[in-house]
Amino acid sequence: MGIETAKAIDRKGPTDGHGRTAAKMRARGACPALAAPMATGDGLLVRLRPAGGALTLPQFRALACTAAAHGNGILEITARGNLQIRGLRAETVGRLAADIDAAGITVPDGPAIEISPLHGLDPEELSDPAAMELSLRSTLQDLLASPQLAPKLSIVADGGGTFGLSALTADIRFVAQSQATWLVALNGDGATATPVAIGPTEVAVSAVGEVLSLLTMLGPGSRARDIDPALLRARFPALSELRSISSGARKIPLAGLRRLADGKTVLGVRPEFGQMRAADLIALLDLAMAHGAAEIRLAPGRGFFLLGLAADTAPAVQAAAAQYGFNAQFGEKAEHIAACAGAGACGSAFYETRGLARRILAAAPALFDGSLTLHLSGCAKGCAHARPALTLTGTAEGYDLILNGSAADRPDERIAGGRIDFAIERLARSIEDNRGAGESAAACLTRLGAIGVSKALRQE
Repeated sequence: MGIETAKAIDRKGPTDGHGRTAAKMRARGACPALAAPMATGDGLLVRLRPAGGALTLPQFRALACTAAAHGNGILEITARGNLQIRGLRAETVGRLAADIDAAGITVPDGPAIEISPLHGLDPEELSDPAAMELSLRSTLQDLLASPQLAPKLSIVADGGGTFGLSALTADIRFVAQSQATWLVALNGDGATATPVAIGPTEVAVSAVGEVLSLLTMLGPGSRARDIDPALLRARFPALSELRSISSGARKIPLAGLRRLADGKTVLGVRPEFGQMRAADLIALLDLAMAHGAAEIRLAPGRGFFLLGLAADTAPAVQAAAAQYGFNAQFGEKAEHIAACAGAGACGSAFYETRGLARRILAAAPALFDGSLTLHLSGCAKGCAHARPALTLTGTAEGYDLILNGSAADRPDERIAGGRIDFAIERLARSIEDNRGAGESAAACLTRLGAIGVSKALRQE
């Protein structure tokens, strides 16, 4: 976003830069970019992805300061590794944008292109996706800027390596096959997406141009899944021959110290449930800078990597992170909880998700053996987690429990609001009492099924 856009927002006063008042700003379900913030329960929210998902530590510090000055001081990192700033007002969005420009932070226009967080650094990476992003944006600039594209169109460029993006779903994904060869696939993750083209950068970019053209023809709101398969086959004759080329989806823990193949050290850090206060972030960044850190890379899994720490100083930053509300250790149980902003931060949420998450962690540790994800969703939209999970959806009457599904699915059990703590304790006890030797929590829940879980929850 350029400085002229920021000035335009500021000049128009309590609007979003498009002549709309806060009441008419971007509807829920769209991406709340700087020029079109979204109204939430604690004010306006903007989402941004800096170029390459990278920030210097002074830039990240500046973002935290401007979030405190112009919002409510709460920042979030999403499941896809994008940054959100909360609690803004219509008249402060332009000031935030001006501060972002002043810090030298570039936020590309058009859809976010998510790239491997350790791009250009990881010696195990097959090809640098940052170069692919530049090729896409320069070659397909007009198509990427089209208002006919869906606001939530997702594009992933996965260069492979230590922290690849095969677990992320996307409308369009690039997967490096070698230094000079890319696979283009649609609608899925590394295991399920449909390959449509393979070749050098120019072939891959051309294929994406074809897909974007099809999406603009279909109109706003259309996603890759909406493209007629027959039309895809007509545009990509080699499609059937590529079906066997795929990369398996992997879930790699983010938090903790890692030594890359060339000996460099990176520290993965996760704010508690993806949310952090500006003052805590500033304190952590100041400590990290004092120990030599120079850059951060936003990462899927609601966190970021600190780069530049020396091997002998990184453990001190890792150990201190917890006092500022950050997880920097392998194996923390909280990483298996996906919690949305919740009541107080989101006007649609029926309960305070993070408070419940902490109570569940204390009362039901047996749930978190790594075999399942607990999705705490304040409402049926399910913003925090797109995949099937053990889900608690907030409703006007209490909670809907879905054993393996999304927030909007039919519940396996309904729990009155005042009974949620009791229900969680009963569920955890049922797993402990019924789990066989070597059986995971997820397998035990599957075996118990809706009937067994319902019986456990109704016992006094």
